[in-house]
Amino acid sequence: MKDTKPTLDIEELWEEDLRERYPKSGEKKKEEFRNYDNPDRDTVREFYRLNHTYQSYDFVLAKEAEYKKLQKRKMTLWEAVEFLNTLIDDSDPDIDLDQTQHLLQTSEAIRADGHPDWFVLTGFLHDLGKILCLFGEPQWAVVGDTFPVGCQFSNKIVYPEFFQDNPDIDDDRYNTKYGVYEPNCGLDNVHMSWGHDEYLYTAMKDYMPESALYIMRYHSFYAQHREGAYDHLMNEHDHKMFKWVEKFNPYDLYTKSPQAPNVAELRPYYEDLASKYLPDTIAF
Repeated sequence: MKDTKPTLDIEELWEEDLRERYPKSGEKKKEEFRNYDNPDRDTVREFYRLNHTYQSYDFVLAKEAEYKKLQKRKMTLWEAVEFLNTLIDDSDPDIDLDQTQHLLQTSEAIRADGHPDWFVLTGFLHDLGKILCLFGEPQWAVVGDTFPVGCQFSNKIVYPEFFQDNPDIDDDRYNTKYGVYEPNCGLDNVHMSWGHDEYLYTAMKDYMPESALYIMRYHSFYAQHREGAYDHLMNEHDHKMFKWVEKFNPYDLYTKSPQAPNVAELRPYYEDLASKYLPDTIAF
């Protein structure tokens, strides 16, 4: 498989694209934002072409086998955050903040609204899985909207036309409504496209509350929590827990601003909070 990486910061372009597709109530409509002919927008399309071409059932199983062993590196929480900071890209089109500051902006907005402490910590943790890029993974296998593999790709997934080159599209095992799954089998039995969501969930599943784990695992699953495209795979418990995913999403999308949080001032609070839920050293 040819490993082709977009040249721009696709994480920032993806978040901007999400804001266009899912603006806050009362904000501009999608068509009022930048034209899709803009070169940045072309980069987003190229990202999804790669993502939709290569995120096959076999690819996902291979990545799960490689990364779910959690044998890449052991770090304290703050070591992991500082490791993630090396992912900074000078081509960031929106804002010149490191990953720590973005995480703190998200979590501090959640804390300001009086949510439980596990929800605050989830805001701080939610993007840590992006350290996959630092282990050599291309960005199309780290960020972007997530979706089930092993069954028919929904036309509610962004840029569904790019699935035409995915090997699963012509495989009778995977190209039906349910594919390898049973009706309403529950998402815990469904393989999602590989990325930072599933990776962080794997690293945190023994430590954080279930509601936090749902946020980590499915916060990029827009085809479901914004479009309801996979109700036929979800069970009643999934629907109940997705209320937390939907509650979290605005904090992830709409808290980024040029005002940098005071990391040194906030660090003791987050270290104390993390010690309530997490071990001293985390396996990634």
